[in-house]
Amino acid sequence: MPYVTLAGAILSEVLATTALKYTDGFSRLWPSTATAAGYVLSFYLLSVTLRTMEIGTVYAIWSAVGTAVIAGIGMAFLGESVSAVKLLGVALVIAGVVVLNLGGASHG
Repeated sequence: MPYVTLAGAILSEVLATTALKYTDGFSRLWPSTATAAGYVLSFYLLSVTLRTMEIGTVYAIWSAVGTAVIAGIGMAFLGESVSAVKLLGVALVIAGVVVLNLGGASHG
């Protein structure tokens, strides 16, 4: 169950960040409302996830997956440039999370 709430937190954060692109400095009501609601829901779901998972693991997964998905959305749908360096950066972020989680699993 904690991975389900974590996935919901990630999805909410990704939707909020995508909506943020369309707020025009928070001057547009509906994108601004979606942004605020998405971040509130994301942090609520993170807090629920933290009842049963370690904060380092949760935050690493949440931030890395969110970063990778937002970068992908930007490149695929928002006309942002795609380069080998950007793709390498996303891969390194994901690799960092994998390494953090492997390190956490080895103690005990």
